[in-house]
Formats: sequence, structure tokens, C-alpha cells
Amino acid sequence: MGMTLTEKILANKSGNSTVKPGDIIFAQVDFSMATDIASPITIQVFEQLNRDKVFDPDKIALVNDHLTPAKDIAAAGFSKMMREFAKKYGIKHYYEVGRSGISHVILPEDGLVAPGDIIVGADSHSTTYGAFGAFGTGMGATDIACAWAEGEVWLRVPETIKIEFKGTMPKYVIGKDLVLLVCRDLGMEGGTYKALEYCGETVENMTMEDRLTLTNMAIEAGAKNGVIKADETTMKYLEGRLQRDDYKIFESDEDAVYHSLLEYDVSDMEPQVALPFLPSNVKPISEVEPRKVDQVMIGSCTNGRYSDFELVAEVLGDRKFSKDIRTLISPATTEIYNKMIKSGLSLKFSEAGAAITTPGCGACIGAHLGVMGENEVGVFTTNRNFPGRTGARSAEIYLTNPAVAAATAIMGRITDPRELD
Repeated sequence: MGMTLTEKILANKSGNSTVKPGDIIFAQVDFSMATDIASPITIQVFEQLNRDKVFDPDKIALVNDHLTPAKDIAAAGFSKMMREFAKKYGIKHYYEVGRSGISHVILPEDGLVAPGDIIVGADSHSTTYGAFGAFGTGMGATDIACAWAEGEVWLRVPETIKIEFKGTMPKYVIGKDLVLLVCRDLGMEGGTYKALEYCGETVENMTMEDRLTLTNMAIEAGAKNGVIKADETTMKYLEGRLQRDDYKIFESDEDAVYHSLLEYDVSDMEPQVALPFLPSNVKPISEVEPRKVDQVMIGSCTNGRYSDFELVAEVLGDRKFSKDIRTLISPATTEIYNKMIKSGLSLKFSEAGAAITTPGCGACIGAHLGVMGENEVGVFTTNRNFPGRTGARSAEIYLTNPAVAAATAIMGRITDPRELD
């Protein structure tokens, strides 16, 4: 009996020739990450272990992204604790404001994720790293602290759901729309502790940015991880970034056993929208009421990459954003922000009436840099729209791709970008 891609990675990193769903393993960690919102408790747990060193200071990252620039005294204290911990243990991958960004975007940018790796992060969207043919998953502070101490974690081998896409994505349909369909069909619990393996001709022809969106939102279906086989597109992205050559590329065996199969033909697909208050409450945009909105936020670890902002610029053209709403542009990392400045996108968006924020997660989690007020309506390119996620519990958030968000920001109401062509 063959193994799936996820099973092969876990077998390799646990020193086993084969593994099967349900097996309990101890696996080597290739990289570990904690953010400013999770680092404090992780550091406290680690200190209780009474270790005089971490397992490998080059395989740990501490990232200021959720509350940066420090939104209050407590946030400043979190960053201070991270800064001091990094210095004490020689952790060089400490990301400070001005040289940082959202962890799930900056780690791949800096070549810290490779095919076949196991990456664990103190954030649920650590599933993102699976786009590189790796195993990425989120864990709590205790598990991350133990990973820092031992360099390994225990895992139960998950079953795998195979998700196959075929056809060419129409204009204004991107990876975000495909993963929203998956969320619709699996629901918020249908993928619980399972691997979501994305494949098919559509995925093979996707950019890395679209693939990263697929794996990023695997957790929205409850998945343990999302994964895509590494190929030429993967290696082209990593060229000039990856600092090592000890990685290993795996792919599923032809006789691998899957929990289930989802199949989609995207040829006639239209942009999808997740209505309040669940990422699984998905409808095609043609069935969504053109509600007036108060705020549009374009960014996050889901859709805050440079290609996302190129799509926004394409929809915007020579128009302006509506004066009746707030439009926020939030590049995911400093590298992306700088590229936007050099290319003129930042100026274009600013002159069109958008506010451009420091790279980070602030608006997505309702912490700062764009918190929603009572009874407001927002269109976000983020990954979650639960009550209170972005601010007031009464605020209603619609999740869309950047093209829909841009069209909405122009018109001041939920708008299909195809209407503006």
C-alpha cells in the first residue's frame, strides 16, 4: 500500500520506512516560529524547562506581526520579551518592525521553508507552508516550547483528503475563490485533523501566490495541514532564496489511500464570497446582495502579496476609491511594501484614496490599524469572518479575493469586478 505526500514527509522525519493514518510519531522539526501574540507564553513555558540553550537557534523565528507597531504598553512588552529572548539564545531570525511582516509570508520570502520540511508555528495559519511540498501546522505554546528545547514534536499521522481542480481559472478568479469552495463543501469541521492535498492541472498551472492561499486556508476547514507537491514553480520561487540543499521532494504514490476525494472544474467559475459569519458560508458573487460597505481591507497572510496588489491595480485603472468608505491596503511584508513603492503601486493607491498600513495582521484580527465599529459592514481579503474577529461583534465581514475587494472599494458596495470591465 502506497503513502500520500503528507505520510511520506512524516515517515521521513520520524525515521520510519512507512507510516499510516493514526500512527503516533516523534518527528524532527526543521523550523519553528512564534509571533508577538504567542511568543510571551511560549517563552515562559520554555524558561520553565530550565534549558540553557534552544535546539538550534538558526531554526527558530520570532516575528512581530500581530500587534506591530506596538499598539499599546502590553504589546511593547511582548516585543521586548521576544527581543531579549532572541539575544539570550542567539536567535538570528528575529523580525523587528520595519524589517518584518506577516510570519507566513516572510518565512518563505527568506528561504526558511523547503520541500519535505516540517515547520511548526504558534499560529493556526502555519498550514501555509505546505504550498512548498512541506508539512506545516499550528501548535500551542507548550508544544512549540518543547520543539525549541528538543527539536522534535509528537504527531498523529492524519488521513488525507484529495482535492483535485481541473480547468483554467477565468478572469478575476484566483486561488482564494477555489479554497472558499473547499470551505463551503467541507464546512468548518469537515477537514478536522486531516491533510488537504491539493492537486490537478489547475494547481499545476497556478502561481506560488495562489498555491499559498490554498494551503493558508486549509485550517478554515479544520485541517491539520494543507499540502501541494513541489515542482518547477516551487523551485523557481525558491531560487535565490533557499539557503540550503538538504531538502527532499516527495509526491504521493499512485496507490496511496485517501480518506475522500473532492473534484472541481473551475472553467466556468465566478468569484466567490464568504458571507457573515463563517468562511464556509460561501456563494458566487452573482448571488450576493450589493450591500453598501463601510470598509474594505486588502491584505493579510491570505491575500497580501505583491500579485494581489497588482490585481487591485488592474481593477482600479484610472479610477478612485469611493470617498464614502475606508479603503485599507496592507502589504504582508516589508519586502512587498518596498516593491510597491518602487513600482509606483503605493503612490497609485494613496492618490486613489487608500490608507497604506504597516505590514502586519492588525486589521485582520481586530487589534488595530483598521478595527471595525458596531454594525459596520466590511469586505476583507482575509481568512476569517467570525463575530468579533475584526472588531465589534455586530460588524459583518464578507471575505473575497482582491479583485472583488477593489471593485467594492471603487463603488462603495459589494461589486463584481467584471461589471467594471
